[in-house]
Amino acid sequence: MSNPFAPELLIEDRGAVRIVTLNRPEALNATNEALHDALIAVWRHLADDPAVRAVVLTGAGRAFSAGGDMEHFVEVWADRALRRKEIDGARRLLTEMIDFPLPVVAAVNGAAVGLGCNLAVCSDIVLMAESAFIADPHVGVGLTAADGGAPTWPLLMGMLRAKEYLLTSERIPADQAVALGLANRVVPDGELMDQAIALAEKLAKQPPQAVQSTKRALNMHLKRAVAGVLEYALGEEFASFDTPEHQEIVRRFLARSKAREAERSSS
Repeated sequence: MSNPFAPELLIEDRGAVRIVTLNRPEALNATNEALHDALIAVWRHLADDPAVRAVVLTGAGRAFSAGGDMEHFVEVWADRALRRKEIDGARRLLTEMIDFPLPVVAAVNGAAVGLGCNLAVCSDIVLMAESAFIADPHVGVGLTAADGGAPTWPLLMGMLRAKEYLLTSERIPADQAVALGLANRVVPDGELMDQAIALAEKLAKQPPQAVQSTKRALNMHLKRAVAGVLEYALGEEFASFDTPEHQEIVRRFLARSKAREAERSSS
């Protein structure tokens, strides 16, 4: 099966399983425009292949995904058409994942932050490496938690806990993610991919109509939870990019990054 999403998104064939890898390791798999577009389109691409029965989703290098690219945030401040495209894309990505008929096993190999966190928890089964953590830092960078946290976390972990972790942007280590209901189990770092692939192969051997219809029935709960909440939250996230608080946080982050790069270059 050809891969129109390379190099940002890799697809590896393993019999009836496809391993989909976010492939910007130099940026900790933060989502730029090309990767975001690939993540939206890959689900229908895979669903159209009759040979595929299950998917493993993971990240290249030491992170699952560090979320949004801070430099890209600056681009959407002035370019409102690009910002609208991004917000519409966030809606489409969540919808595509919920509607994707095949089982998805997330192999969270490192930091899963922001969009990366929501890619993980919108999968069907989530395995986390011992060293991994998840976090939704939207509020911490001055943005509304829209494309996954606010619509889905209350259903997964309960309202009070969702409020705590979304409003504080606190990191959630792997064992705590399991306890909260955001992941299924913790796996030793060196065994993560082997266990994820073995689980996907087990799912791929199940009767396909039964698997797909059961997943669809279960995800009806998610679709009902997302309806309405997503539209409001995305509208507020669109507005968040204009706030001085958000822009100042991003400027400070980029200034610190440039200072560290200059220090490394001079040493």
